[in-house]
Amino acid sequence: MTSILTDKTTTMFNNTFVRPAKFYLSGFSNIPHIRYYYAFLCFVYIMTVLGNGFLLSVIWLVKTLHTPKYMIVFNMALTDLCGSTALIPKLLDTFLFDKRYILYDACLSYMFFVMFFASVQSWTLVTMAYDRLIAICFPLRYHNIVTETSVAAILLFVWIFLVSVIATMVGLVNRLSFCRSLVVNSFFCDHGPVYRLACNDTSLNYNMASALITILIIIPLIFIIATYVCIFIALSRTTSRKERIRALKTCTSHLILVVIFFLPIGITNIATRASYIHPNARMINSTLTHTIPALLDPIIYALKTEEVMIAVKNLVCVGTDKTDQTSCSPRVVWKTNQSK
Repeated sequence: MTSILTDKTTTMFNNTFVRPAKFYLSGFSNIPHIRYYYAFLCFVYIMTVLGNGFLLSVIWLVKTLHTPKYMIVFNMALTDLCGSTALIPKLLDTFLFDKRYILYDACLSYMFFVMFFASVQSWTLVTMAYDRLIAICFPLRYHNIVTETSVAAILLFVWIFLVSVIATMVGLVNRLSFCRSLVVNSFFCDHGPVYRLACNDTSLNYNMASALITILIIIPLIFIIATYVCIFIALSRTTSRKERIRALKTCTSHLILVVIFFLPIGITNIATRASYIHPNARMINSTLTHTIPALLDPIIYALKTEEVMIAVKNLVCVGTDKTDQTSCSPRVVWKTNQSK
């Protein structure tokens, strides 16, 4: 009797469970001159690849940058490059060439990679904050605490942990039955717009979305704020104003990255919950939130970080004729000789 009931239940479930072959990405609709925006995104992607590729090359080639701090910067540049590559080319292919249908499995893969690299960006900023905390609050113990081994272990843990979290999120979507509309109201297979299309219970997916916001936005932001509170308290005990300014200068690049990454996300989420935002405005803001930080990160580190500027000048000096020292300042030549 039990087996008969089980068979009936399985049959009923199979009859109601629907896994669509494709989804339709509605994306940007009825926006005049939208092709100019796609051209802008194409420009952003090209510059992102060049900027992050350049920063990765500099860190890889210059041995003086083979330090724990620049292991984190390397991870950030790699994540920016991968995140933009996961999103922008597919977005342009979808809307510029009007290929809005996407296979079910491809949609879930799309969701995984975009969400994963965005989450790694968030926690890489946390790792940078940890580096600054130890450097300023425990300067004498910095080289004993922040080692290449410890940083590699932290970054490896971040990648493994976030792969597990995002894979769980995508796996919970895979259990849903889609018997309603298959039109995803987003520019990519975003988690919220996809799981809301399901016709069975989505409470677990909703709870997972809330947990993701906590894990990927709230906790990192709280940790970064707490880190800088500790840094400011430590600096307030420093008697020399010159030393305080010098220490704060080492944090400016990281603070700018934090503002660029978290502020747009915060504004988007608050505005969405506080008032009605037109879907096109929300999606344009969301695309900029996903793409602009990856474009600006290498520019900020190249222009605001003295070590990177010196490393770039060293590479230029190595590539020039040794008899022509006009392009190399005495300071750069001294640094080059010192590194030998």
